[in-house]
Order: sequence, then C-alpha cells, then structure tokens
Amino acid sequence: MINRMIAYGLAAGLLTGGNLFVTLLLWRGEDVGSSGAIIGYTVMLLAFAAIFVAVKRQRDVAGGGVIGFWPALALGLGISAVAGIVYTLAWEAGLAVTGIDFGGDYARATIAARRAAGASAAELAKLTAEMNAFRASYANPLIRLPMTFAEIFPVGVVVSLVAAALLRNPRFLPARRADARQS
Repeated sequence: MINRMIAYGLAAGLLTGGNLFVTLLLWRGEDVGSSGAIIGYTVMLLAFAAIFVAVKRQRDVAGGGVIGFWPALALGLGISAVAGIVYTLAWEAGLAVTGIDFGGDYARATIAARRAAGASAAELAKLTAEMNAFRASYANPLIRLPMTFAEIFPVGVVVSLVAAALLRNPRFLPARRADARQS
C-alpha cells in the first residue's frame, strides 16, 4: 500500500505542482484575481481523482474486492500528503525561479483593495500593520511551507473521506470480472 501511496501521490502532486509552477512562470506575480484560485482548486480536485483510482485498485486487486473505511482513508491521506509535499516544493521552486515576493505582493494588493473600497485612515493603518506582520512571517520558511501545504491537504482529506466512505461498499463501482468483459 505504501508504493501505491507514493505512486498516486506523486502523480497528483506533479499535476497540481506542475500547474502551480507553470502558473507562476506565466503570470510572474501579476494579479490573476479569483480565476487563479478557481483553476488551482479545480486542478486539485481533478488530481485527487487519483485517490479514487488508488483506493478502488487496492480494494479490487489487492483486497479481493473488499476494503475497510480506515485502510481506504489511510491510503487517501497518504496520497494527499505526498501530493501536498510535491505541491509545496513546486511553490518554493516557482518562487525561487521567478523571484516573486508573494507576501509583499499580497500585502500591497490587500491594502490597495481596502483603500479603493473607501476604508478610513485608522482602518488602513491597522490593516497595514497586519499585512506587514504577515509579510514578515511569510518570509519565514517554517511558516510559509506549512501554509502552502495547508492549501492542498484539506482538499485531499475531503476527497479521501468521500472515497473511503463510498468504496468500502463492494457494490459501489464493483470490480469487473475477466469473464464478463469477454462476453
């Protein structure tokens, strides 16, 4: 099962991390608005289809058509963890290659948006202090790496829970028998 976690996790991680890396290269810090998040999370969901495939294969091939909820969940969470690590490394590589100051760019954009919305001077001063603190903390890899991992891992947890709940039932997407395919 460990080999399956690693193989499917790498596949999901390379898809999500590759998308993230290419996006960083193409936009190089330009504000992409909410479209970047929509594309990113859509790719994550598509990549985590690997969890369904892996759990189903574990159930049908290695488990003889049976898998319990907890082993299925463990497999899904392992895949999610591997994918999250690859995703995080892709983000770090993208930042290194492009030289983007994400923390600073995010802070400036947040302040500008609040200013454009008509925030008072006191609100802007408070927000500026908060954003300066964020920028300083984001520069620390011990904070930035878990933050990046936390973007993708919860998506994998949800998909793992759904896959484990559905695929523990052997009647859900039952295994195809070799003689049934020949008919």
